[in-house]
Amino acid sequence: MGSFSVWHWLIVLLIVVLVFGTKKLKGLGGDLGGAVKGFKDGMKDGSATPEENPAAPAQQVTGASPANAEKSTIDVEAKSKS
Repeated sequence: MGSFSVWHWLIVLLIVVLVFGTKKLKGLGGDLGGAVKGFKDGMKDGSATPEENPAAPAQQVTGASPANAEKSTIDVEAKSKS
């Protein structure tokens, strides 16, 4: 009653092919492959954005001259939690 044998899987595959047909299964496989490719491209685009524009937040500061930038820097030391 555990796992299926190879013959069980072949019978299931034959039934699926008979029900859906090879043309629909080919189209379904192509759609699934396109979705995976789009997902991978989206993940690459999402990770490339911060690397391309690392200084974007620094440009948003207005009214601060380079001479005043050193005076407004805060030195912070992290303390460990006990």
